[in-house]
Amino acid sequence: MAGPNHGALGATFKIVRWLQAVSLLAIIGITANFISQMVSSNTSPPNVLVGTLSVTCIAVLYCVITYILYLDSVLPFLINTGMDGLLLIAVVVVAVTVGKPLSYLNCQVIGETNGNAYAFTAALGYSLDKTGGMTNYNNWIGATKTTCFLMKAIWGLSIALCILFAFSAICSVCLWRRSKTVAPKDVEG
Repeated sequence: MAGPNHGALGATFKIVRWLQAVSLLAIIGITANFISQMVSSNTSPPNVLVGTLSVTCIAVLYCVITYILYLDSVLPFLINTGMDGLLLIAVVVVAVTVGKPLSYLNCQVIGETNGNAYAFTAALGYSLDKTGGMTNYNNWIGATKTTCFLMKAIWGLSIALCILFAFSAICSVCLWRRSKTVAPKDVEG
């Protein structure tokens, strides 16, 4: 199951796709856990988490499909470059939206908690906004050390995904250029 032979550029593309999938799956797991805990506490999750989960689910599906198409040598590299660019924009939006309040937050100075479900639920109760039971993201991220560190992990993975999607777009355009070059014909044989 080696796929097409595109040399080091092709191997780099495959490695970057795997790194993207692993990062996306980690973000999905952490975000889905937060949303599940909020829903079980009868609160609405912040739009930031819902948007993050939506973008990452679409992106992981895209990564799997393009990886399979690459292995079958039917991946349209130019279209893939454009799609990687669009996902880069989406991941930049996620990174900026998640990270804007996190950049000012020092997780080490947040009060000591054991990170159990009760502490999380109690912290959620304090962070509820006055309108309709919607969790206020800016208050919620600083409720416990565990929440703060996990959200910083999501932020860091989002930044890494920005780099990885930019890199895979560059690889795709290089693979497209390589596929467009025609090998010279042998005139003697």
